[in-house]
Amino acid sequence: MLLCSGFLVSSGFISGCSTNSYVAVPTITPGSAVLLAGQTVQFSAAEFGNPVSNAIWSVNHVASGTAATGTITSSGLYTAPANTTLTEVQISAGDSVYKTQSTPVQVSIFQPNHFQPGTVSPSNNPLVALYTFTAPQGASVQIQFGTTTNYGLTTWSQQGPEVGGPVQILVAGMRASTAYHMQASVRLPNGNTVFDTDQVFTTGAIPASILPILAVQQTAGLNPASGVESLSLVEEASQTQLTAVVTDLAGNVIWYYPMQPSNPFPMKLLPNGHMLILFSTGMIQEIDLAGNVISQISWTDMQQGLIAAGSSLSAPDVMGGSHDLVKLPNGHLVFIAIYNQTVTTASGPTTVIGNVLIDWDPQLGPVWTWSTFDHIPLTHAPYGMPDWTHANALLYSPDDGNLILSMRNQNWIVKINYQNGAGDGRILWHLGPDGDFTLPSGQAPIEWNYGQHYPVLLGPNTAGIFPLMFFNNGNNRLVDANNDVCSTPGFMACYSSVPIFRLNEYTSTAEVLEETNLAPAFSFCCGSTNLLTNGDLEYDVADDIYTPNVSYIQEMTPGQPPQLVWQMNITGQLAYRGFRIPSLYPGVEWTQSAIATANANAAAQPARSSTH
Repeated sequence: MLLCSGFLVSSGFISGCSTNSYVAVPTITPGSAVLLAGQTVQFSAAEFGNPVSNAIWSVNHVASGTAATGTITSSGLYTAPANTTLTEVQISAGDSVYKTQSTPVQVSIFQPNHFQPGTVSPSNNPLVALYTFTAPQGASVQIQFGTTTNYGLTTWSQQGPEVGGPVQILVAGMRASTAYHMQASVRLPNGNTVFDTDQVFTTGAIPASILPILAVQQTAGLNPASGVESLSLVEEASQTQLTAVVTDLAGNVIWYYPMQPSNPFPMKLLPNGHMLILFSTGMIQEIDLAGNVISQISWTDMQQGLIAAGSSLSAPDVMGGSHDLVKLPNGHLVFIAIYNQTVTTASGPTTVIGNVLIDWDPQLGPVWTWSTFDHIPLTHAPYGMPDWTHANALLYSPDDGNLILSMRNQNWIVKINYQNGAGDGRILWHLGPDGDFTLPSGQAPIEWNYGQHYPVLLGPNTAGIFPLMFFNNGNNRLVDANNDVCSTPGFMACYSSVPIFRLNEYTSTAEVLEETNLAPAFSFCCGSTNLLTNGDLEYDVADDIYTPNVSYIQEMTPGQPPQLVWQMNITGQLAYRGFRIPSLYPGVEWTQSAIATANANAAAQPARSSTH
């Protein structure tokens, strides 16, 4: 600050002085720091964006500082004292030309045996707490939580700011209307760990009227795999029940996003800890665990983006995102959208429902597009018109940068020449009847994919020779070499299954390595599947014709005969996808014993009757 013509000025420059000149006041970057004893931080001073030449640096208003308060060099490198009980000092920079002084910035000295406790506050989601802890430079913070001080569950570990400062972690995975203890665990750069004081947070209630109707059974003596259940549900009647939920294996809701009556089509946990949700209305949102919207792409955004990019796609015919999307390592989103075209057939003009893929750069909008109308003949329509392709799942292949697309109404899974946005969109292969692969004698045609959903790359390879698993719904499955169709008079009933194929892209051969036959179950649509960490198989039978109004998810042991380990029934809502995720935090696995410990004092949520 400087006194000029009787006025105190601290706005960064001085005007109205007798010289009618502007005099700069230095601004220091960074604006604060949190250090351990002996740590260093580089400060800089600028005026109107330009570095201050020959700045005079001070600690607690003493030029260059002292051994007791820490020292600072002429270039602004501050070193905290090696041994001190100080909790803070102030750094200032002076301009030797204009004789002005910056506003001091604070450096906090973190004392491992005596520090400011963290704070816990509510978030937008009544089941999610916001834990804030001020950590020193180089430290990482993780939160442990549970209904007792035995805790049980942990969040992921988050690194603090480069120069130290507040670390905010959303704590999720708790049941409604329950008091939880939580505590920050702080790992210091020297490898030591310090613990915050115990904090208590009580979650909010969820109205019973909006809870999904869930029922769970577990086989005695068999232990389910780690993790919690992610459910993308479709409303069929009430339009009020939650559709985007995560539950524990007892059926208690531990996270949700209130988006009903829209449905998550689907919902995915991202590597950055956010949820990516494609609404059934066509909108895309990336949200954090508290439900704060990080980014959004509306149906209108899609159409306007295509127009602005000069896309060959007819923007008004893009009907919004649908069924699946992937976030690529470069931050782009690639999503499926419905694309309507009017074509002339023998019976006259007909509107055909196809699909497009749109590669969306967060900064530029659409940068690559692909259309089924450009790459698949209209004459290939196993289920007829107008819903000609019905794309329902999308995968990214890291090994070759290509895309794998499931098209239910084509009975095809295809690989598309994407090459990380540089590909020409050619279909490199078609898996399924009338496709490019051949099966060993005796496996075709009954083992081909029919009306399939949710292909899964089992890795580590995604190109060349690699395994591929999917939920084979079995619609109109051909059962013999004469191409007789299941459930026609005199032939076996249609059934669903979960096969694991080994694909060889070099020889265009495929082989069913193993298959779980779900007969008599026949899920007319939807579904998902995955291999769990303990080797069990999990699958979502979403629309079994023999259990109307009830979707069910099963965990089964490997081998023959498989044994049922765990089952969840969902009544009144269709489980478009339902599968196990390790936890609500990337890289963190919650075992069932840890979940039980964390909820030792928690009451189960009241079950909703299926008659409601």
